[in-house]
Amino acid sequence: MQQTSRSLIFLLSLVFLSLIFSDARKANLTGGWSPIQNISDPHVTEIAEFAVGEYNNESKASLKLEKVVKGETQVVSGMNYRLALKAKDEATEKTYEAVVWEKAWQNYKNLTSFNLVKG
Repeated sequence: MQQTSRSLIFLLSLVFLSLIFSDARKANLTGGWSPIQNISDPHVTEIAEFAVGEYNNESKASLKLEKVVKGETQVVSGMNYRLALKAKDEATEKTYEAVVWEKAWQNYKNLTSFNLVKG
């Protein structure tokens, strides 16, 4: 009887520990960046258009969005979008990285960064 109790306690301890460590691994992923599967999604294009428009307003530039090359999202208090996009000013097309923070339920967007990508 004592051996059975020890075995049961040991088995339950193993199950409990595995649950704790699996939750810890998931917690490390919270807030991480995930690739956007469909960069042609109209909402992704809307976010990119917003980023270019805000950049133009802030810097008095005249970039025009050509296309979204790739993107990632990050769950925060809302959603961060990190997009690699091609934009053109007059005749020169360049690649930029834009980060936009969106709170869709508040109809809120904020351009966090917009930088020229080297290379």
